Amino acid sequence: MAGVTDRPFRQLCKQLGAGYAVSEMAASNPRLWATEKTSRRTNHDGEMEPKAVQIAGADPAMLAECAKFNVDHGAQIIDINMGCPVKKVCSSWCGSALLQNEKLVGQILDAVVGAVDVPVTLKFRTGWDRMNKNALAIARIAESSGIAMLTLHGRTRADGYSGDAEYETIAAVKAEVGIPVVANGDITTPEKAKFVLAVTNADAVMIGRAAQGRPWICREIDHFLRTGEFLPAPMVAEVSALMDEHLRAHYQFYGEFMGVRTARKHIGWYVRDLAGGEVFRQRMNLLESCEEQLAAVDEFFKFQAGFGERLQYRLAEQKLAA
Repeated sequence: MAGVTDRPFRQLCKQLGAGYAVSEMAASNPRLWATEKTSRRTNHDGEMEPKAVQIAGADPAMLAECAKFNVDHGAQIIDINMGCPVKKVCSSWCGSALLQNEKLVGQILDAVVGAVDVPVTLKFRTGWDRMNKNALAIARIAESSGIAMLTLHGRTRADGYSGDAEYETIAAVKAEVGIPVVANGDITTPEKAKFVLAVTNADAVMIGRAAQGRPWICREIDHFLRTGEFLPAPMVAEVSALMDEHLRAHYQFYGEFMGVRTARKHIGWYVRDLAGGEVFRQRMNLLESCEEQLAAVDEFFKFQAGFGERLQYRLAEQKLAA
């Protein structure tokens, strides 16, 4: 997720139970590799393994060179993005736009797999639109090209993120190929993860938007799948400490000026659905320094502790209104 899965956030998710976390999309155009934005997106210094870099583009040779460049700089897995539905990405025939050209898909996968000696994986969608769903064909091409794993989002490009993800196509792909298949889309709770694994027979699930502000969902899902039991909500003190750790790593990674501004969205995700979260978010967005943000977050969670030792989503709002 561009703008979300930077190194500090990936590291936190791995600490909290994620077995695998993929970088933000890195452009395949070599003119962009040395830019601050791309360099930051592929920075894995000190990150827990495995280190996976997602690359995006439409030119087979350029993507192959990009893959080699990133492997030379520490990538242990290369993930090819053919799932992004964003207009500016698709208008360049990148992301899910590639699903319209199966021949080019094969050329890209062959080129990248042949260029590196690490596993190459593919993230894609069920098709361009509901009338043109070709996930089975793409999966066959990928397997024959030597792709090591498929991650399939249960929507077409035209769907964007609207409506409900459908899982029958993921199940069909899993039944068709012999390589691991990861199910993605609308997996927001431990019980939903179990349901999706059951109906698709997928080998794993990938969490996206549900981890924003709740990276501990990774350990909650892992625990539920292993034991059938739900973990209680995290302790307020633990989340306060995690946020402090996350924010300090975020500031160090981006520098104060950009760090303060890009941290705002993460803070907003953490406090949504908590008592006073929206009022706090609006006030916090006016703060201009790391120290002010850290102090405000610390004070907010001291307030949350007044509702109990564990976070209380939504219930806290009801207590406030009582």
